[in-house]
Amino acid sequence: MQSTTLSPGDPIEARCTKCRKNTNHIVVAMVEAVPAKVQCNTCSGQHKYRPPTAPKKPAVRRTVDPKIAEKKEWDELMPNMSGKQKTDYSMTTAFKTGALMNHPSFGIGVVQSLAGPRKIKVLFEDGVKTMRCK
Repeated sequence: MQSTTLSPGDPIEARCTKCRKNTNHIVVAMVEAVPAKVQCNTCSGQHKYRPPTAPKKPAVRRTVDPKIAEKKEWDELMPNMSGKQKTDYSMTTAFKTGALMNHPSFGIGVVQSLAGPRKIKVLFEDGVKTMRCK
């Protein structure tokens, strides 16, 4: 708040309705000790006095490293894989979501989703890979 009393002609910071931001204004009219009407120094528009708005805090985005999320998911699925039958990987084999696969290079994997025509996303211990299938 300001420590001195305002009078018409004094500068004041206010929210401009035309500029849509906090700008410097000149007091045009007063009602008791409160500015009633102000004029923007930027656009010269006159309007009712609106106190300046507080600046918005930038949004905090919490990003999770995909590798960490994949490793955590792999660790959760690992105990359930021990008793299930694993299908050897072949590009001519059809796979369903949730099926276990044995790949010669990447090892055991879980089919997560269909990634398009004749493609699947498979979660291996190293991470998610896109594989060709029937």
